[in-house]
Amino acid sequence: MEKGDSSSRKRQRDEEDNNPQTDTANQFSSLEYHLNFSDTMVALQMMRAQFPHHEKISTLPFILRSQLYSSVMDRTQVDRELESLRREKVLRIFKLNTGQDDHAIMFVDDYLSQVERVVKRLESKKQPDLSVIEWFKNHVIQSKLDPSIGHEELCSLLSLAGKVKEDHISLLINAGLLTRQLIDPDMYWFAIPSIGSVLKGLTQVRQ
Repeated sequence: MEKGDSSSRKRQRDEEDNNPQTDTANQFSSLEYHLNFSDTMVALQMMRAQFPHHEKISTLPFILRSQLYSSVMDRTQVDRELESLRREKVLRIFKLNTGQDDHAIMFVDDYLSQVERVVKRLESKKQPDLSVIEWFKNHVIQSKLDPSIGHEELCSLLSLAGKVKEDHISLLINAGLLTRQLIDPDMYWFAIPSIGSVLKGLTQVRQ
């Protein structure tokens, strides 16, 4: 019986070793324990540079706020400098749907590149009427710096570029750019497209 249990555990470890999501998450999580900085921006740049890459992972670099807290000595300084960088449109902060109170931090240039990847993916699938994503980039992302946005404000900003339809909102949600808030369906969280696989692996590593 013990031999069978041992073989089962070995197979599970082998499967985890061959799983790019788990491998990426292990590398990603380990950064928390090997970096220590006194400057938030330096820490962000280093973590971005060391973000694990895998051909099956399509997400551009992001950093967890909790990871940053573990690497910069002064948590109050982190919050203050993140707020400054957010207002200067250097980075964006995203609420994560992981069941934990954590946020992802992404440089704006990387986020815009991630949005472009979404457009190319949808174009390859012959998705019609992708103009709303361009409206979203030019009028919503540039104007709304908070992690969330209300339905009325979203439609108002999008309408600066054209007539807004409910199908447009659905497309933004299906593309992974927005997620509805559970407690208020008229509010949306901004989201990082294609982040799910990395977060899934990261959650498994931390359990």
